[in-house]
Amino acid sequence: MTKVQFPKAIKNTYKGENMKILLVLPACGNWRGVGKKKLFNGKTFRFSMLPLLTVAGLTPKKHTVTIVDEQIEDIPFDEKFDLVGINTMTATANRAYEISDYFRNDNVPVVLGGVHASLNPEEAKHYSDAVVIGPAYDAWQRLLKDVESGNLKKEYQGNPAGTKPIHLPKHLLKRSQYISLNATYATLGCKNKCSYCTVSAMYKSCQYHRKVEEVVEELKGFEGKFVLFADDNLTQDRDYCISLLKAIIPLKKKWVSQASLEIADDNELLQVMKDSGCVGLFIGLETFSEESLKQQNKTVKSPAHYKKAIKKLHSYGILVESGIVFGFDSDRKDVFRSTLSMLGEIGVDIIQASILTPLPATPLFDAMRERIVDWNWEHYDFKYAVFNPANMSREDLKAGTEWVVKQFYAPQRIIKRFFRWCVMPGSLASKIYPLFLNIAYLGRVIGFKLQGYDPSTESDHVFDKLVEMKNSPQHRRMYEEAA
Repeated sequence: MTKVQFPKAIKNTYKGENMKILLVLPACGNWRGVGKKKLFNGKTFRFSMLPLLTVAGLTPKKHTVTIVDEQIEDIPFDEKFDLVGINTMTATANRAYEISDYFRNDNVPVVLGGVHASLNPEEAKHYSDAVVIGPAYDAWQRLLKDVESGNLKKEYQGNPAGTKPIHLPKHLLKRSQYISLNATYATLGCKNKCSYCTVSAMYKSCQYHRKVEEVVEELKGFEGKFVLFADDNLTQDRDYCISLLKAIIPLKKKWVSQASLEIADDNELLQVMKDSGCVGLFIGLETFSEESLKQQNKTVKSPAHYKKAIKKLHSYGILVESGIVFGFDSDRKDVFRSTLSMLGEIGVDIIQASILTPLPATPLFDAMRERIVDWNWEHYDFKYAVFNPANMSREDLKAGTEWVVKQFYAPQRIIKRFFRWCVMPGSLASKIYPLFLNIAYLGRVIGFKLQGYDPSTESDHVFDKLVEMKNSPQHRRMYEEAA
């Protein structure tokens, strides 16, 4: 946890008509200021900032709103604001608390929101003057009125069913720093009960829908053809999804989103997805171990069906980005090599490889509490082993995950996949899209200096260490002195 002093909550005395409001998306680690780099600046992984844009869109026009994304710019600490709102994820919570501490010490009221604050409101209250739990709808409007009257409360409950058409003020963002500003959503939440998932915990395994006509009208106002649906599981309600996709067919958009692998068995749904312009899906395969899937209450197709399902999606011109997780209790040192081999065999186009992370307020966190050894929230970014794994060391788990990423995005593997994309159905753009993403992930490997090793070949790892020692300045100095 970050070491900051807890300032006493202040009673806001603002009673004016026009507030100057700062909304912040914190960043930490490799992501802080990454957008300032000329190469490998993370632009491919940044899109639209829907949560803060929504808050800005819910703000009456009489107030002035500034949005700061710490990946690309610095917070203007030297400016005066009447209210500060900060979006929190677990990995950025420490940074959010530092920012909050600064402004509160200057008697500026600070509101924390986002997933981490919503699931851990008592912790967040220590670092803020108010916490918004859940989505901003209904909560933000009431909060602003209370700030104006000098009666800011400690907690505001959002309403996921209270969505309404709003204008997203995209002009507040630096358009050139984002891969696309054409992001929206049709649904909130997910009905699944995966033990590691904050979405299930936050929405209590429920899903909420926007009106189809509302989504269509929003898409009509988007510039360009590409759209990103930021839904956690767009296809979960089949009837709603089909109605939505049929309605957007005339718009001739190309879109990507997240979905479950079960859709591969639904020819009607796949055809509507193709007709409406679907070119790619993020699908959480998680693991090739049925035992691990059952342990996490992950109710999807058995790993034995992955290859057939992905081939089916490819036949409709839909590319697959897969979420892969390492660190389950059934995982042993050979899981990294076997997973890399399976990813190639089943034809996955893009991967996000993560370390199993017990995020606070999830069932997984409660189950693993006694095994957690790292309580620094900044390490809860799915890149660190914050608990003791069952069948390997924490070092092996981290190194093995990095090794899989580095191997999957090796140039020769990217070229091999490119030839496969060339013979897939779809337009030229559908071939360029995965190539662009693969190169971006390769850039992350290079920019973040990912190395790792395969823990199942310990002798190779020892050899690499010996070579590293031999080439070190200290070793060369000792050799020269001995000579």
